[in-house]
Amino acid sequence: MSWDFFVPVCTGDLVNTGGINQYVVQDVVSPKQLPASLSRFKAALRSQGPLCILEHFDTCYSVLQHCNSVELGVKEDTLELLVQVVSGLAATLPALLMATSVSAAERKEKLNAVKMSVFLLCKLTETLEVFSCRQSFVTAPGKGGKKGKAGGEGLMQWDTEREKVLQALVQLLQLDIRSLWNLSLVEEEFISCVTCCCYKVLENSTISHVKSKPTRDCVIHLLGVLIKKYNHLLGASVKVIQLLQHFEQLSSVFAQAVSVWSTEYGVRAIIGEVIREIGQKSSEELAREGSGVKAFSSFLSELSGLVPELMIPNISVLITHLEGESHTMRVAVCEVLGDILVRVLCGDGLDESGKADRDRFFDTLQEHLHDTHSHVRARVLQVYTRIVNSKALPLCRYSDVMELAVGRLMDKSINAVKSAIQLLAAFIAHNPYSCKLSSADLKKPLEKETVKLREMTEKLEGKAPVAVIKASELWAAMEPELHITVGTELEPSSETEKDQQEDEDGRDVEEEKVTEDERATAVMIAQYLRVNKYRNAVRLCIKAHSCFPESEMFAALSTLTPETLMETLALIFKGSDEDAAELSQNLPPTPQKEGEKEGEDGELKKQEMLVQYLKDTETFALQVERAISVINTMLYLKTTSVVHEAVQFCVTVCEFSVANSVIGVRKMLPLVWSTDTAIKDAVVQAYRRLYLNPQGDNIRMKAHTLVDSLSELMVDASLGTIQCLEEIVQEFFGGGSNLQSTVVQVLWERFTGKRETSGLNRRAAVLLLGMATRAEREVVLSNLDTLCSVALGEKVTEDFLLARDTVITICGITDHIRQSKGAPFRLPQDHQLFTCLTQALAEGVVMEDPYWQGFMEQAVRLIYFLAESPDQLCSRLVQRSARLLLDQIAEGGEVNKDSGQTQDGSQESSEQGEQVNCVCLAQLLALCGCVAFWQVSHLERSVSAELRRRRGETEEREEKEKGPSSKAKQSANESAMEEELGLMGASAEDTEAELIRKICETELLAEENLLCAFLPLLVKVCSSPGRYSHPQLTTAACLALSQYMMISPSVCEENIRLIFTVLERSTLPVVRANAIIALGDLTVRFPNILEPWTQNLYARLSDEVPSVRQTAVTVLTQLVLKDVLKVKGQVSEVAVLLIDPEPHITSLALNFFNELATKDNAIYNLLPDIISRLSDPERGMSSEDFNTIMKQLFSYITKERQTESLVEKLCQRFRTAKTERQWCDLATSLSLLSMCERGFKRLQECWECYSDKLTEPGVYQPLLSITAKLRRGAKAQFKAQVDEFEKRLTAVHTRGLENVESPEMDEENQREGSSEKTVMRTPLPTRGRTRSKRGQAKPSSSSHSDDSFVTPQKSRKSKKPVITFSSDEEEDEEDAVMAESETPKVTTPISRASRRARLRN
Repeated sequence: MSWDFFVPVCTGDLVNTGGINQYVVQDVVSPKQLPASLSRFKAALRSQGPLCILEHFDTCYSVLQHCNSVELGVKEDTLELLVQVVSGLAATLPALLMATSVSAAERKEKLNAVKMSVFLLCKLTETLEVFSCRQSFVTAPGKGGKKGKAGGEGLMQWDTEREKVLQALVQLLQLDIRSLWNLSLVEEEFISCVTCCCYKVLENSTISHVKSKPTRDCVIHLLGVLIKKYNHLLGASVKVIQLLQHFEQLSSVFAQAVSVWSTEYGVRAIIGEVIREIGQKSSEELAREGSGVKAFSSFLSELSGLVPELMIPNISVLITHLEGESHTMRVAVCEVLGDILVRVLCGDGLDESGKADRDRFFDTLQEHLHDTHSHVRARVLQVYTRIVNSKALPLCRYSDVMELAVGRLMDKSINAVKSAIQLLAAFIAHNPYSCKLSSADLKKPLEKETVKLREMTEKLEGKAPVAVIKASELWAAMEPELHITVGTELEPSSETEKDQQEDEDGRDVEEEKVTEDERATAVMIAQYLRVNKYRNAVRLCIKAHSCFPESEMFAALSTLTPETLMETLALIFKGSDEDAAELSQNLPPTPQKEGEKEGEDGELKKQEMLVQYLKDTETFALQVERAISVINTMLYLKTTSVVHEAVQFCVTVCEFSVANSVIGVRKMLPLVWSTDTAIKDAVVQAYRRLYLNPQGDNIRMKAHTLVDSLSELMVDASLGTIQCLEEIVQEFFGGGSNLQSTVVQVLWERFTGKRETSGLNRRAAVLLLGMATRAEREVVLSNLDTLCSVALGEKVTEDFLLARDTVITICGITDHIRQSKGAPFRLPQDHQLFTCLTQALAEGVVMEDPYWQGFMEQAVRLIYFLAESPDQLCSRLVQRSARLLLDQIAEGGEVNKDSGQTQDGSQESSEQGEQVNCVCLAQLLALCGCVAFWQVSHLERSVSAELRRRRGETEEREEKEKGPSSKAKQSANESAMEEELGLMGASAEDTEAELIRKICETELLAEENLLCAFLPLLVKVCSSPGRYSHPQLTTAACLALSQYMMISPSVCEENIRLIFTVLERSTLPVVRANAIIALGDLTVRFPNILEPWTQNLYARLSDEVPSVRQTAVTVLTQLVLKDVLKVKGQVSEVAVLLIDPEPHITSLALNFFNELATKDNAIYNLLPDIISRLSDPERGMSSEDFNTIMKQLFSYITKERQTESLVEKLCQRFRTAKTERQWCDLATSLSLLSMCERGFKRLQECWECYSDKLTEPGVYQPLLSITAKLRRGAKAQFKAQVDEFEKRLTAVHTRGLENVESPEMDEENQREGSSEKTVMRTPLPTRGRTRSKRGQAKPSSSSHSDDSFVTPQKSRKSKKPVITFSSDEEEDEEDAVMAESETPKVTTPISRASRRARLRN
């Protein structure tokens, strides 16, 4: 073979004349002749093997040249033949490569065959891949989900063939075919031919799909072979970056590829090359669109998850992106750090370098918890969650990270808040401390152990050895002073001193005689020297020589000189210390003492660790408590996802028995009424998971566990909590589970006392039985006797709470709950239930039990719901109760006529000198009021419903009795009959309602009726608070009177003035709160009577007691939002509650305005009046409070037209404002508006209204802030107008309006006038004429003259114009009516429907 095949850069180059010995295509076969040529090629392949490609290369090349024109079958046949050729070469080449001697001709022949076959196969594969992608777009699934037949089949066939092609190439290139080339240097064109084919396959949009996994794996392995054996490392790294920039879906593919190349093929350098390329990208380059930053980020995140240990050497390159502007890259780097910390730098076996890297990475992550971008903060929190779940967070960082997580709960980003909640839940689930204990429980153990540690430390410090100073050092320090003392002692200055010295020497000698030992004397001399008694030491040393002349220690003193004396003293001092040191060194060690010391040190370390553990536990508990309190407030946010996470957090803390976790579980319970289905389902699932799926060995144990958990939840629960829990528990009892019957049995055992249990658990059991009754009435109905005997029998007076809850349970069997359409379910009057109830109620009236009234209210309610003729039953009850009270009065008068602290029961009793117990009288009055209330409710609900039911049955019976002829007539006159029947139905309902109303007005309080007898007593008690001052009596009388007023309009009108007097003057907050609630009900029932008293209701919003204010805002919110009360300027009193010191009241006021904002233009219409009332000098509100309120109210103004109108209204109010404070408040209000271009123009037009006030800083600064806001992002033309307006503001503020508009500045004014004409496009006179229809003053017609901005002078002749608004007119009308007399009168009758509103339960 004389020629060589060179892989061309371009396919067409093979046709051109090549170089010397270079292969050139001789014959390009036409498309028509290709099938025959392919047949010959196929035959040659069978006979000659893969080397036949050398002769038939032109045929395959011709297919490439005519690829667009030949049929698909021809290309598929060619591809199949080429795959066979490559596979044949892969099978035959190993023998050649392993041969020791191969001829050059044979090697060249094999090499040309390899290059030709690989070239043709790769190029044809690229062509078919492009065609396949084009077909996949053309034959995309339509509405029917079907593909084109040919395209779909071709595509599926190509997926299979493509995999075969790649496998054949892998088999060939895995062989060491480099030896076929000279010097084993494979030409770059050959490698590029294969790699281009691989990258072309990767560009397919479906390559990342699951169905393409075999193809994807083949490409990855083929490229791995090329990188490892054929020096494709640099090319692959560059190509990875390029493809990631253009194909975002390849991030996961290349992450998998790089991990395979670095692990299975051992090419770890590929990671460094790719990461270095990404790290060198600048922030500006990444910020450009199409830079592939998302793909880079995803690639790094997935790669770190696959090979985190290989990312550590290159992490320094990536960390630079943490300072860049791309938040996507910051997220990727943080996730890389997280993967490294979770899977590599974790555990206790790290060396010092690893620990340093770990700490540095944690510091970096903590810094980015405060990142400027919310997405980064959220993802870092998620990284920490993964770290905590993997238990890879060091204990020393728990406190810091948890504190940061609690702080992120206040983040503005919803995703960050959700991630913070998830992180805190992970902390609780994987904490190393005991979260069952609260911080309060940990405080005492911590103090105890801290004191113990302090005592141990002090004890060891007392035993610690004192630092030893050498004797030579001490001698050197004392030698100068001692030398002076020696000189002084040896040379006395006078006779007197000599005599004194002799006397002292005599005393010393006498002392020394006691110790006749030279060694003891030497020790005493040394002691004198140590305590700085140098004179005594010198004298004793001199005397010692005379006492011990033969002693070697004092022998040098035979000649007494300063030098010999100093030598002797030095010998005594230093020698004694050295002897002692030698002696101590010669002593044997004491192992027992050393062991004790080591033991004490070990105990001290254990104690220190215990104290530190308790401190960490207390810190963790405090942070958990803080997190729980914050997350509990998030349960009622508007964001569904945050609420869902908060619910899951509450479930987690409850499952791990965290202290105070029940609070959050109870708080989320009302969410079962949420209109959001996702939130409701989350709460239901949470309670089902916590309480309704108990753990136990058998059904009995599970039932006990379930009852225990539910009973714990119901302890001290409010009525609202019980109602919410009922919604969930009812579903369990109605589900028909195997556990249901066992739970009911356990509840009955607890209620009846078969199992010893507390009173709280008995009450919880009976309430749970009531919840079961909602699902199955027979649970209670079949056991009424048991309920009556246990809770309402002889011992009922011992536990009225259990009796009350039992009555609530029995109410579950009534039709009031079930709303059945048939005849109402009622029990006869002589039933045991009513006998027990009436006896308990009557006996309780003359008892002073604080829980009797709650039982009474529920019992009377049950009687009216369940008894036949409940009015007769209650009449006898009231009579019996009154008789018992009178008997008590008589007995009390006989025993002690002078009993103190009592009040007169009636005129007869006072005349006889008899006294009544105030508590008992209060209970009787409460019973009368409750009976009156439920009697009205019984008439308007039960009686009315029964009348309708009977009427309906009569009509149905009449229709059945009608013959077929009547039906024919009805069909003939269908429309007329429908109208007639409709009128007849309405007329019948009106007749029934009129009957009920007549009974209420004429019969209930008739003289022969028992209820009438107590009305004068109620009025007397309420109108004489000085005489009847007992709190409980006053409270019961006022509440009962308000219930009596519900009966008829006449009673309401007669006593409305009294009830409002009680509301305003009562000293008891509970009486005022009850009066507000009662007046709210009366407003719904008799709106025309209560309408003139609206202002008195609003006045309670400023009550000094928080509970009264809370009740007032709650009642008024309901009345206003249900359109019972007309919204007027008094709403400003509700606005003041936005700054109330009580957070709950503030939230109620905020809720009021949130709901009011949903009504069209409600807040917009009220704002001018609210501003006027709040800025009134008589109110005395501070400017800070005013700004806080207005900022909230103006947040509801979102429409441009509303803003424009408010700007005009507020500007006009400058004219009527009298004080500087009012001017400042108006200017502040203008600055709080979200000013638009139209609003700004209106502000310019109203220049005359406020220009003379601009000298005040409180007016100038807010208006100036408006210009600053408008200038942001404004267009050039509008920005110029804003700048011009700001110049005018500043000029008037600094020089005054008169100086700016003075005649000396005519030229400037003319220029300003011309500029103003361009700014103010709407002339003022025209607006004045149009606005005059609303009663507003007309602006001056000379607005464009030189004096257009001069403040109008006051004139006595002409009346000053007054700006009024619709709300002002309504308020003035009401004020005028109120001024006529003290008692308000009806001004605006409110029309009512013929059917009365139902009283709420």
